[in-house]
Formats: sequence, C-alpha cells, structure tokens
Amino acid sequence: MKKINLIVVLGPTASGKTSLAVALARKVNGEIISADSRQIYRGMDIGTGKDIDEYGNVPYHLIDICQAGYKYNLYEYLRDFKIAYNDILKRGKMPILCGGTGLYIESVLNGLELPHVPINNELRKSLETKTLEELTSILSSMKTLHNNTDVDTAKRAIRAIEIQTYYNKHPQEAISVVPNPINDALIIGVDIDRDNRRNRITKRLLSRLEEGMIDEVKNLISSGIDPNDLIYYGLEYKYVTMYLLGQISYDNMLSELEIAIHQFAKRQMTWFRGMEKRRGFSINWIPWNLDKDIFVEKVINLMDCDE
Repeated sequence: MKKINLIVVLGPTASGKTSLAVALARKVNGEIISADSRQIYRGMDIGTGKDIDEYGNVPYHLIDICQAGYKYNLYEYLRDFKIAYNDILKRGKMPILCGGTGLYIESVLNGLELPHVPINNELRKSLETKTLEELTSILSSMKTLHNNTDVDTAKRAIRAIEIQTYYNKHPQEAISVVPNPINDALIIGVDIDRDNRRNRITKRLLSRLEEGMIDEVKNLISSGIDPNDLIYYGLEYKYVTMYLLGQISYDNMLSELEIAIHQFAKRQMTWFRGMEKRRGFSINWIPWNLDKDIFVEKVINLMDCDE
C-alpha cells in the first residue's frame, strides 16, 4: 500500500474546509499549505476569509506572501508550493493542502511545472484598448478555453494571451519540463449540499460586511493600490471597489456580489467534479457538518487504508 505524503482538503467556498483541515493538522502533526489564489495577498483579510485565528498553533504557508496589487500567477504558486511542501516533509510533518482554487490543486497533483513567462509590454499595449469580448475571441483562437478563469477580466485575458503567445514562440521551453505527479496524495472533499452552501454564503457575506470589509477595501485604495488591481481580484474586491468608486449602489453591490459568489461556488464544484469524472482523480467526499473529531477520524481511517 502507498504511503501518504500529502493530504488535500478541498471544497467550495463557505464549506468550512479550513477549520476541518486545521483540526486534522493537529491530529496528524501537519502543516497547512493554502490553495487559495487570493489569501496570498497582505491586507486582503476579511474579503478572502483568512481567519488566521483559526490556525492557532498550526503552522501555515502561502498566506500573506505578496503585497496586494501584485499579479501572482500559477508559475509562482507551483514554485512556492514545492518549497513549502519539501520543507514540511523534510521536518517529518504532514503537508495538508487546503483550499478551493481548483487550478492550483490540480496542477500540484499533476506535478505541473511551467516556464517563467516574462512581461511583454509591447503586446500589452497593443491589447489594452480591446474589449473583454475581443480579448476572449483572440485567446480562444490560440487555445481551447476549458473554463472562464482566464477571461474573468480584461487584465486576466491579456495575461493569458501573453502567456500563450510566449508558449507559441518558445514551444520547446513550454514542454521542456516533464511533469512529476504526486501519486501519494489522499484527496478529501468537503461535501456540502447546494442549499446549505447558499445559506452559508449569504450569511458569511453579511457577516463580512459587518466586520468591516468595505473599510478594508477603502484602506487598500488609500494605501496607493490601483482600484483596477482590486477589481482584477474579483468577487468581494471587485464589487466593493466598484461601490466605492460610485459605479454601483450599495444595494446593487450586495445583490450582484451575492450572485457572483454563488456562481463562483458552482464553478468550483464543476471543477472538482471534472477532476473526478473526466480527469481520473479519486476524491473522498465527507459531509461538511460532521463533528470535527468524526471528520478527522474518517480521514485517518482512509489514511490507514492507503498505507
């Protein structure tokens, strides 16, 4: 039987996966590696739901590692994951990858490695006046779009075109690294039904607004961060920034943001189901509302079965 060298705890937003992963880490002498594409940014705390207090004495990695406004990418994530992962193993601890960014999680499990793609200012300038629809059309002519992640915003689409242009010009570099999949991973999915997920998303959004999410975004803008960079991050930061800029009313911000988060959670689940049904990953789904001790016991039983 294989020895487990990585536990993955994945699930949609508002499923409670962080607290479950922390409880598991305490039991298995583990450390958390975040798989959240926005929790890496400093100062973006309430809107990303970092909940640092939840970790207590459990060490965590890839949270608060970049200044807000920076455009962190998959290449950098895979590089930083590898450093954290190897360090944790070297110290005899169990790495626990926890989050909802399916692209990061699946790329890690596939052992994907990417060449560094430099900024192409000339290309960016030629694309900056184009609409998102035009950019999407350009990108779709260069590669098959498997999801909407690359074309959520114009800036994301431009970066995706920049990357694909680089790959087209340097095909050998793009395929020069042979993937090294992580085959000794146990993947746990936090299973929450649609109605409970929606209720928790709505409740959490209202709570975040009460906790000062608008002031958080206001402070980020006051610190000199370009509002367009916050809009680039999407969801809470996109809609709250639009509200602060006077582009939408408070009520529209609230209703549109709530809808966007529900849609985001649905896309997350679509990604995870695709991992199972189309891409061959085995995800062990455990109910979201189990007592933490029972959740941990179920994971440990699965580890024993695989060892």
